[in-house]
Amino acid sequence: MPHLHRFTSFVNWLRWDIYNYSFIYSLLWFFPPEPSLRLPCPMFYDNQVTIVAHSPTLLVHGGAWAIPADAARAHESGVRRALETGYAILSRGGSALDAVEAAVTILEDDPTFDAGRGSFLTSDGRVQLDALLMDGGRMKAGGVACVERLRNPIQAARLVLEQSPHVYFVGPGAEQFAQAHGMTLISNSELVLDRERERLAHAQLREAAGLTDESFSGPDLSLPADLHDDKSPETAVPEIADSKMKGTGFSEMKGTGFSEMKGTGFSVKGTGFSVKGTGFSVKGTGFSPYIQPTKEPGALAPEGNQSFPRNKSRMESANSMSRAEGHSPSAKDHDTVGAVALDSRGNLAAATSTGGTLNKTPGRVGDSSLIGCGCYADNLSAAVSLTGWGEPIMKLVLGKWATDRVASGIAPDLAAREAIAYLFNRLGGHGGIILLGPDGRFGLAHNTPAMAWGLATPAGLLTGLTV
Repeated sequence: MPHLHRFTSFVNWLRWDIYNYSFIYSLLWFFPPEPSLRLPCPMFYDNQVTIVAHSPTLLVHGGAWAIPADAARAHESGVRRALETGYAILSRGGSALDAVEAAVTILEDDPTFDAGRGSFLTSDGRVQLDALLMDGGRMKAGGVACVERLRNPIQAARLVLEQSPHVYFVGPGAEQFAQAHGMTLISNSELVLDRERERLAHAQLREAAGLTDESFSGPDLSLPADLHDDKSPETAVPEIADSKMKGTGFSEMKGTGFSEMKGTGFSVKGTGFSVKGTGFSVKGTGFSPYIQPTKEPGALAPEGNQSFPRNKSRMESANSMSRAEGHSPSAKDHDTVGAVALDSRGNLAAATSTGGTLNKTPGRVGDSSLIGCGCYADNLSAAVSLTGWGEPIMKLVLGKWATDRVASGIAPDLAAREAIAYLFNRLGGHGGIILLGPDGRFGLAHNTPAMAWGLATPAGLLTGLTV
């Protein structure tokens, strides 16, 4: 009987221990597994991405909106400079984190873009900047928001990432932290351009007249041209392509929105990615998954299957008035910037920087500097940067949504298109996305008339204004 009692006690102990896993842990203590077996529970890409040399890749965007033809060269040139600077770091074996920081710094210093000097002004006439930087290998991030005395907020974000146990600083606290770690504080006036003072005065004139904010909804074409908001093309309101939404819900954009890069050895057509000789073909993500944008006068927009407002005569009347008065609603506009990179060691990084929206209330923070919204990176899924209307992007945590799709096995090309479709179908949002997986596959998409973007790989550099 004593033996039976001891045996019964042992069985009961064994059952309890197995239930609580301590028995298994006890076995692991005495019989440790191989190091390779002690990795965390693998995600999809763990089975595909190994510790081998990777082909460095850098993707950059300069904002999604209706880029006017007279601003096209400046946007492509700015994106190309950012690519050259960032990719020079990657080609020397540098880190993805260093590459995206350097690329975004170039864009912040370029007044063509809504980041750093020349950004949109708040309602009280100041520049307030937001930025986020994330390292997908170490899962570290640094962000700043509402900074007014820093020329390059992305560099302050890097200091937060590397030098602080915290992740996010705002306002004067962010500026003090940056100054304590070697950054120079400047006067806010150094970031303000006369161009932006004029744009703010125009926006406030509309506001005083009781007119709606068209920053994201698009213009009311019945209004006099001089009262149109010149930032409206960023999210101009088009019609939904109902006839092409059957089945998958994605519109067929054949012959639409793609430009030949003659003389460069590159072309933008269709879907996928290929490398031939010294050039490559970016077979992108489609111009717009669910909608076709209106073509603003003088703006870069797809040719072919155009979709115009129902009251076409009103639009033509407003456009002719704009031309007669020398006013273009889309002239001299700009938007958020960002970059994602994969380095030779297989690490991913992402960076996004912005001056926010025109005439915003001081203290307003958009999606750009929020982890998982306008920026995110994780070696086990993807790196992403977004641009566009911040509030819907924040509500959907769209950056993380897109990278989770990649982690589940969806190709980045498709995940990018699905993210923009989700943004529009769920909340009527408009914007653009660049998405890069740890195996080098990538995706770009936007549902605005244009998005300045650039790609750099060992095959060469490519820039464009539509996808």
